[in-house]
Amino acid sequence: MKARFRYRIYPTTGQKHQLAKLFGCVRVVWNDSLASCQEKYTLEENKPTNSELQKQFITSAKKTENREWLSEVSAIPLQQSLNDLNQAYQNFFRSTKGQRKGRPIKPPKFKSRKSKQTARFTKGGFKIGQHKVYLAKIGKLKIVWSRELPATPSSVTVIKDSANRYFLSFVVEIQPEVLHQTDNSVGIDLGIKTFATLSDGTKIDAPKPLKKRIKKYRKLSKSLSHKTKGSKRYEKARARVAKFHSKLKDTRTDFLHKLSTEIIRENQTVVLEDLNVSGIVKNRKLSRAISDLGWRTFRTFIEGKAEKYGREFRVISRWEPTSQTCSSCGFKGGKLDLQVREWECLNCGAKHDRDENAAINILVAGGQSETKKRTEPAPPKGARERGARNGRGGKCKTTAYGSSSL
Repeated sequence: MKARFRYRIYPTTGQKHQLAKLFGCVRVVWNDSLASCQEKYTLEENKPTNSELQKQFITSAKKTENREWLSEVSAIPLQQSLNDLNQAYQNFFRSTKGQRKGRPIKPPKFKSRKSKQTARFTKGGFKIGQHKVYLAKIGKLKIVWSRELPATPSSVTVIKDSANRYFLSFVVEIQPEVLHQTDNSVGIDLGIKTFATLSDGTKIDAPKPLKKRIKKYRKLSKSLSHKTKGSKRYEKARARVAKFHSKLKDTRTDFLHKLSTEIIRENQTVVLEDLNVSGIVKNRKLSRAISDLGWRTFRTFIEGKAEKYGREFRVISRWEPTSQTCSSCGFKGGKLDLQVREWECLNCGAKHDRDENAAINILVAGGQSETKKRTEPAPPKGARERGARNGRGGKCKTTAYGSSSL
C-alpha cells in the first residue's frame, strides 16, 4: 500500500523565489488547459487528450513570447499538473455516470495564487541526501527528517501552505504491518461535549482548539477586516490569521492521530456510525462546534490505520436507532432530545447514560458483540398507560441535564 510522509523544509530567499516561479508556472499550465477544455465543451467538441494538452500548453507554449518563461522551471511538475487535470476529469465523468462510489464530484476548478501551492516531481526530478533534498532547477533544500523514510519514494510534492510554511510530501510503497490478534472489539459514539464514548464506558474529551482561542480568532479577524485588500498590512494580517488556523489544525490532527492509533492497537474490530457530517454542519447552532472536532478526519484515520495494521473497520447505517434503543433488553423508547443525557428504560428499568448506551448498540449493530441482535419486545402490560399518565406517551423515562451533545 502507498503512504505519504511529510517533512518541513526551510528554503533560502533565493529558493523561495524559484519556488514561487515554479508554483506560478504550474498554475498557469493548469488554468490554460482547463480554459481550453471548457471552451471545447461549450462548442460541443470532444475533450483533448492528455498528450495533446501537454504538446499545446507546454512544448509549444515555451516557444511563444507570452509563455517562454515556462522553460525556466523543470518540465516534470508541468507535466504532472496536466496529468492531475486529466485524472480530475476522469473522476468527474465516472462520478456523473455513477461508476464512482462516494459523493458526486464537481468538475475541476481554476487554481488561485492565494490558496495552497503545490508542485510534484517524479523520478529524475529529485534526489535525496543526508540533510538536503535536491529538486530540479530549484537546488538543495534544507529538510528536517522527523522520521526515517521506509523505502525509496516514487514522487515528492513540494507544498507551500497559506501560513507560508514549506513542506515536502513523499509517496512511499510500504508493507502493511499486521499487529497481534486480540479479542477486543469496540463501538464508538461520537459527540460534541464528549468527543468519543467507547462501548466499554471510556469517555474521551477533545482539545477543541478553536473554542479555547475564540477570542483571539475574533480579534485577528476584526483586524483583517479593517485592512485594505492588496496592501502590505492586509497581507501581514492575512498571514497572522493563516498561522492561527494552521496551529488549530496541527493541534486537532495530533489529537486525532494519537487517539486513532491507540484504538486500532488495542482492538481487533472498530465500529463507527455513518454520520452525515456535511448535513449536520448546516445546523448553524452546531456547525462551529462540529467543525472544531474533526469527525470525518477521525473516521479517515481509523479506516486507513485499520488497513495498515490488519484490523477490521466497520460502519453501521446512520439510521440505526442507537440512542433510542435499550442496550439491555432492546426496547425502543423513541426519539430523545439532545438535552437528555440519561434515561431509564420503561420496559426493563435499566438506567442508561445516553452516549454509553449508543456506543454499545453501535458495537452490537456491527455484529461484533457476543450478544446477538435483539428484536424489539412488546412493552409490559400497562406500560403505555402508565407512560401516558406521566406525560411520556409510553416512551422511556428520561432525565435531562447539562449542555447538548450528540
